[in-house]
Amino acid sequence: MALKSLVLTIAIMAVLSSMSHAGEPSPLQDFCVAVDDAKNAVFVNGKFCKNPMQVVADDFFESGLNVPNGKFCKNPMQVVADDFFESGLNVPGNTSNPLGSVVTPVNVNQLPGLNTFGVSLVRIDYAPYGLNPPHTHPRGTEVLTVFEGTLYVGFVLSNPGPNMKNKLFTKILHPGDVFVFPIGLIHFQFNVGKTNAVAFAGLSSQNPGTITIANAVFGSDPPISDDVLAKAFQIDKKVVDYLQSQFWWDNNI
Repeated sequence: MALKSLVLTIAIMAVLSSMSHAGEPSPLQDFCVAVDDAKNAVFVNGKFCKNPMQVVADDFFESGLNVPNGKFCKNPMQVVADDFFESGLNVPGNTSNPLGSVVTPVNVNQLPGLNTFGVSLVRIDYAPYGLNPPHTHPRGTEVLTVFEGTLYVGFVLSNPGPNMKNKLFTKILHPGDVFVFPIGLIHFQFNVGKTNAVAFAGLSSQNPGTITIANAVFGSDPPISDDVLAKAFQIDKKVVDYLQSQFWWDNNI
């Protein structure tokens, strides 16, 4: 009985531990506005605890700068309302490209006040039959809602067990519908209507990143060996060479 209790306790602790590290760390201050100028940076974020027996006065002193989440923090005394403000998401993006879609992001690079908060936003515009091609966000889960038009959306699960295929989850979305794309999984959106479509999405990272599958595989610099890709996709090298010779459009502005 004691052994079962111990196993259960360890299992619960493992689950709680994994949950606590599932996303970006919680901020340790009210805000940390991102700034590229190191002269205005201040020390704000926490660190691992040092052995109390080894603590010295210099541990409480800093003459340099800290860079939380890859961004310097603007001096709080210099923070203004515009650091938390961004306009323009009411303006349709230009979908005149081979994909017929464009993503307008609002992450920490556009809105510095998002730094350390673990959230960001995008607007996605689609021409008729426009596609936001299969891609992943390595650092964020995405929740998308349709504002205009009709979208065919879906995501594919990670590699399953032996002799099993990656399961695809799809849905047709109409205005007001919401769909979630789990962090790191390949997903897409396709405008199946004859009119323009618009969607907005929130992501659980200030900088979720985007890996567009076709661009990464066939448009890398330098290119991946055609021997590798021919074997991976079970296609002829000439097909690989043709695909690598194409221009792979990036619809993220």
